[in-house]
Amino acid sequence: MGTAANAEPGGSRQQVPPGAATRTVVAVFGVLAALAGIEHGVGEIRQGSVPPPGWVIRSWPEQEAFEVLGGEPALTVIPDLLVSGVATVVVSTALGVWAITGVHRRHGGLVLIGLSLLLLAAGGGFGPPLLGIVLGLGAAWPAVPSQRFGATRRALAPMWPWALGAGVVGYLGLVPGTLVMHAVWRSPSPAGVYGLMVLAFGGVILALPAARARDRLEGGRGVVYAQSDSGHRSRSTR
Repeated sequence: MGTAANAEPGGSRQQVPPGAATRTVVAVFGVLAALAGIEHGVGEIRQGSVPPPGWVIRSWPEQEAFEVLGGEPALTVIPDLLVSGVATVVVSTALGVWAITGVHRRHGGLVLIGLSLLLLAAGGGFGPPLLGIVLGLGAAWPAVPSQRFGATRRALAPMWPWALGAGVVGYLGLVPGTLVMHAVWRSPSPAGVYGLMVLAFGGVILALPAARARDRLEGGRGVVYAQSDSGHRSRSTR
């Protein structure tokens, strides 16, 4: 009854936690961001307990396989690369775990954004924190069930698993894909790398709104069923 009332025109609109589709998108891409952050951390740990050359570092300097990725640049505010690498691995792991287990909690999206900012400051590169921030914003955006199923939402909702798959292919194509391409062809095409970046971020940017559209449609159908059942019970008691 309360859910139905919240969906009525002119009534209050109750926010709901991210639905199953949105949680799946956040979990999958959150794990990918965590793994990419860990890869940055391992590169920094390998450099040992030395001061960074500046605020902007390369996680894998002088590694030919990573040259096409610019040596994996990163930002760090920690004055020791070994400590920076360990902190990056720890924060990355926390981000991945939270993306799976905590994003549906109260302020779950904001916590994900906070962990992403910590990852940026620790040395987790630029791509993984940016991805985490995008996921956190998508999870934190107020969601309400809707009974108005517009054509745009109906068209967008079925796209979420395809966009999710495209984004996963793009990210895995970057790492470890570029390393495999280097082993096979020695010099991966920069154009191909840029194409994988577009596929990766394009996938997540499309998957999030598509997943939210799917969740709102499912939530709206639940409201309709609740209202129909409530009306049937009301008539049967007269």
